[in-house]
Amino acid sequence: MVFMEVGKTTRKLATLKAGESIANFAGPLGVPTHIENFGTVVCVSGGFATAIIVPIAQALKEAGNKIISIMGFRTKDLIFWEDRLHGVSDELIMTTDDGSYGREGVVTIPLKEVLERPGKVNRVIAIGPTVMMKFSSLTTRPFGVDTIVSLNPIMVDGTGMCGVCRVTVGGATRFTCVDGPDFDGHKVDWDELMARQRTYLEEEKLSLEKWQQESSGR
Repeated sequence: MVFMEVGKTTRKLATLKAGESIANFAGPLGVPTHIENFGTVVCVSGGFATAIIVPIAQALKEAGNKIISIMGFRTKDLIFWEDRLHGVSDELIMTTDDGSYGREGVVTIPLKEVLERPGKVNRVIAIGPTVMMKFSSLTTRPFGVDTIVSLNPIMVDGTGMCGVCRVTVGGATRFTCVDGPDFDGHKVDWDELMARQRTYLEEEKLSLEKWQQESSGR
């Protein structure tokens, strides 16, 4: 199945070690994150998205912005790059779901608190699990703050031809791999996106099991 082969390729990339290589690579595709001096920018990352937020926060800082960063993880053991994000932030707020490090709870709680402070927040960039980006966007909507999210739907060919990564933004169909990944979080049809991400749960499970079997037999 095409989906299982894509999953196999993705896991191969994820397990490459320093010095290892692949035969070829196409990209980057899509639209770069827009960087300018907005003023005060809140960068919100959840889990794996810290690796995406750090270079964005750094570029925004170099452009003259005040950076307030909020990092969220399930537990202390999963935290990485705290020092890197701290180094490019004027303020860093840490949260863990279980309270094992920083504040206990989800990132939307300190996000709302920052938005309620005196002084204007000019932009929020939220990147992480879909549910986290959805509720970050819902949190900022009443404050009228521009909110950018980086979507991560299922992708197959990554060139816009297959249409698997399509999302509805502002009532129009967009392809995340070429039109995104950054979109206005207040315009994304989150319910549709989350439903589509559950389409291949069984295939994802089978692909993972097959990969684990092949890996253990090496």
